[in-house]
Amino acid sequence: MAILNPYLNFRDTARQALDYYQTVFGGEITRSTFGEFGVSEDPAETDKVMHSQLTTPSGFTIMAADTPNSMEYNPGNNISVSLSGPKDDYDELAGYYARLSGDGTVTVPLNTAPWGDSFGMCVDSFGIAWLVNVSGQPAA
Repeated sequence: MAILNPYLNFRDTARQALDYYQTVFGGEITRSTFGEFGVSEDPAETDKVMHSQLTTPSGFTIMAADTPNSMEYNPGNNISVSLSGPKDDYDELAGYYARLSGDGTVTVPLNTAPWGDSFGMCVDSFGIAWLVNVSGQPAA
């Protein structure tokens, strides 16, 4: 079975971002730096995150890395991370939404959508857009 995971790139904040996502979703982080593998000749990149992964109790996997100084970094609005589930998972998903939007910006409040589900959008404090949809469950 193939698996699709979000892989988020940052400029010097991958460590903080994944630590933050751990407070939202729980789980365990594994992390490697450029210095551990000697893959950068730039001493300023020694402690930058080359690869990190958060594996959560709910089965989510989020990967993240710092973009090397030699590579272009263009954060933008061309990606969103979607969290969705059935009405039985409303409390869990609404909790994620609340934590993600807490230090971020609510773009669409978690509320009953025209299609009958609960839906909300936010941008977290690291600039990542999140969509939360709970199927078959009008917002509380």
